[in-house]
Amino acid sequence: MSQTTSSVALAQIGQYYRAMGGVLAKGAEHAKERGIDEQVYLNWRLAPDMFPLTRQVQIATDFGVRGLSRLAGVDPVSLPDTETTFMELQARLKKATEIVAGLDGAAIDANPEGEVTFPAGRDKTMTLPRGVYALNAVIPNIGFHASMTYAILRNLG
Repeated sequence: MSQTTSSVALAQIGQYYRAMGGVLAKGAEHAKERGIDEQVYLNWRLAPDMFPLTRQVQIATDFGVRGLSRLAGVDPVSLPDTETTFMELQARLKKATEIVAGLDGAAIDANPEGEVTFPAGRDKTMTLPRGVYALNAVIPNIGFHASMTYAILRNLG
């Protein structure tokens, strides 16, 4: 069975976003049960130089929306970083899931031998083959930030 970049990417990203939604729901419930202001959780970091929980979710959703939009040849929908509650983060995940699922799989898979150039840090870009970009840059970055979302909430109980 042959798999396409879009089939692998959409399945993996969808799974990451569903898992993140689940751990965010548990985190919100945990904070509420213990009478802890959810801002404590949303601003928690594993280390002082790491991003807080809210930013981890924002980055994970940005990678999916921007990365797959880039491969599909469309301008990505803007997801402003304005979330300040668990509910707003859940809404962001839902919106990102809908955007990614709505992209044209054939467009994502087009020109498999082509390359994609993308931002890679401040004032830097990288160019990778399209499939490599999806499988070795987009998906692993989402996975990392999904894992950090889990780790932050696990650290809080």
